[in-house]
Amino acid sequence: MFSTKDVNKIKARMDLRATAGDGLRALSALESYINASDISRGVLDLVRLRVSQINGCAFCVDLHAYDLKQAGESDERIWALAAWRDAPYYSEAERAALALAETATRLHDNPNGVMEPVWDLAAMYYPEGQLAVLVLAIASINAWNRINVANRQVAGAARHAGP
Repeated sequence: MFSTKDVNKIKARMDLRATAGDGLRALSALESYINASDISRGVLDLVRLRVSQINGCAFCVDLHAYDLKQAGESDERIWALAAWRDAPYYSEAERAALALAETATRLHDNPNGVMEPVWDLAAMYYPEGQLAVLVLAIASINAWNRINVANRQVAGAARHAGP
């Protein structure tokens, strides 16, 4: 059984804030820009969680599932996200954002990049300015995932850290 004591035994490879703080602040500034957009935070966090699931980033899966729960998201929507295509809990606009997020994340499965039907579906629900922000959000969470996976950033560490 996991306990908060266990999280203190697992260590990240390095202290990124100490070694690359300016770079992390730059990515955080991008997140601030994305979060200030008129795309709902719920859609953004669903996209962040789904991309993090695909990339196997435990830190970001934990963070974004927690954020969604704190924002009042239902357990069913959080739990079923990995199978969103077959779950009844998501709107058509959310499904379009999730399809774009998956396709843009799984570029190795898509040698021609994001195909027109996926792009066109997202464009049906998100005007060009929102679509641009959605693309930035997908790119940003992919960057965070790669940073955290490479560094073995510990899931839940920020919440479970002592004083």
